[in-house]
Amino acid sequence: MTMIQIEDTMISLDLVERFFHCDLAQCKGGCCIEGEAGAPLEKKEFDILRAILPAVWDDLSPDAKTVINKQGVGYIDVDNDIVTSIVDGKNCVFTCYDADGICKCAIEKAYNEGRIHFMKPVSCHLYPVRVTQYKDYKAINYHRWKVCRAAEMLGEQKHIPVYRFLREPLIRKFGEEWFNTLDMCAKEYLGA
Repeated sequence: MTMIQIEDTMISLDLVERFFHCDLAQCKGGCCIEGEAGAPLEKKEFDILRAILPAVWDDLSPDAKTVINKQGVGYIDVDNDIVTSIVDGKNCVFTCYDADGICKCAIEKAYNEGRIHFMKPVSCHLYPVRVTQYKDYKAINYHRWKVCRAAEMLGEQKHIPVYRFLREPLIRKFGEEWFNTLDMCAKEYLGA
């Protein structure tokens, strides 16, 4: 078996075989800073981000505000996908930093403070898992890169598979029944 199929999704076994647990103290939120483009957005999320912008505006950097004033909260990237705008080819415009220099999400901060009812884009919530839509199915893959090496090591220490660490966002995206099926398939595959 090279992948698990549930409904119209094809799930890489990396989600089951590999371990992950975010370690913000080590990575400092690098996944919101590094990369070639902003975070992928669904069309409805793009509209939501425009609507909630006033609630998060004061948490954004001056450079982010300049970018948003120029091109908006998002743009179409080279793959023809809607993504969040970025500052200087790196930072998502919605990044903010805490007192320890850890990059955080201004959207999630506003959500946690009860100022808005939208947590953050689902692609951000799912990270390091990426969903790619093809004609007949969605590919669910684990995106591995150096920025998340500390998270892989912490996940190994805690023995938390990628899919279990991402239980909440996977349920948000695909539903609880889908997640329970994945969990059952993973346990069967691992012989647990």
